[in-house]
Amino acid sequence: MKAAVMYQKGELPQYVDFPEPVAQNNDEILVTVKAVALKHFDKGRATGKHYSSDAPKESGRVIGGDGVCLLANGTRVYGMGISGMLAQRATIEKHRIVKLPAGISDATAAALANAVIGAAMGLRFKANIKPGDVVLINGATGFTGRVAVQIAKHYGAKKVIATGRNQQSLLDTLTLGADEIITIEQSDENFAAQLKDIQAASPIDIIIDYLWGHTAEMILASLMGKGSFTHKTRFVSVGSMSGDLIQLSAANMRSVDLQLTGSGLGSWSKDEVRTLFSEILPEMFQLAADGKLKVETIEVKLEDIATLWNRDVPNGQRLVVTI
Repeated sequence: MKAAVMYQKGELPQYVDFPEPVAQNNDEILVTVKAVALKHFDKGRATGKHYSSDAPKESGRVIGGDGVCLLANGTRVYGMGISGMLAQRATIEKHRIVKLPAGISDATAAALANAVIGAAMGLRFKANIKPGDVVLINGATGFTGRVAVQIAKHYGAKKVIATGRNQQSLLDTLTLGADEIITIEQSDENFAAQLKDIQAASPIDIIIDYLWGHTAEMILASLMGKGSFTHKTRFVSVGSMSGDLIQLSAANMRSVDLQLTGSGLGSWSKDEVRTLFSEILPEMFQLAADGKLKVETIEVKLEDIATLWNRDVPNGQRLVVTI
């Protein structure tokens, strides 16, 4: 079969012939792959840089962790891969599949799933979102951030504040449900002043953070209290596009009613993951099929994988490899 294979750390994946995978037990299913989104998560795992991955094997490894595929009976599903998914055939986990509604395209479903995981799991299980909450999405101009804006509104957020660097994508979030935007492309003083004004007018209940780094430092500093009672804020770290480390003073932590947590592989319970596949993903796929959850994709071909690997994708879109 044809597949996208990573041979050495730091190299580009290659479009080559590779042995077809074989289901090893009754919990695995062999499927025909139709579409796979090309995500930062997949790139990190493929190169061994993500905390959940090992370095590529010398013999090569098919990349891609999830996607849209066909079961042997022709049923179209979203599935989590056991073998790599950027290939004509793959093995997936029998109990981690979601049947897709008729109204959603392969590309949309493939792109949407990881973004839902990166948004809904943090909002629902880590931040415990409730109707009427004020939510700040730090890094809302990326693909997952734009989905998070929409899901926060769907879950009942009274107000959604979006931050980001890409000005056009930041403006786009206003059409997706954001009520207020803050550009990162301004001085630290102005960024902090906007945050403090927002916090004073409508205290922030939830922060979903995809950037970490310096903007996270400024957001946390803007919450700092002065010894009186403070509003409780749930800060959920989901990504680290701006760096893996921050400086956070102990005084900052002690002066505010702050819940600081993360949402990612290893942070969820088995029950929460079961809910993801039984309730959350089916609901979000149906919303997309009904036109109520919007994403933008760029469809590309598997044979072009090497040239696509480092391609810049503007304005919150996502590359989807169709097979």
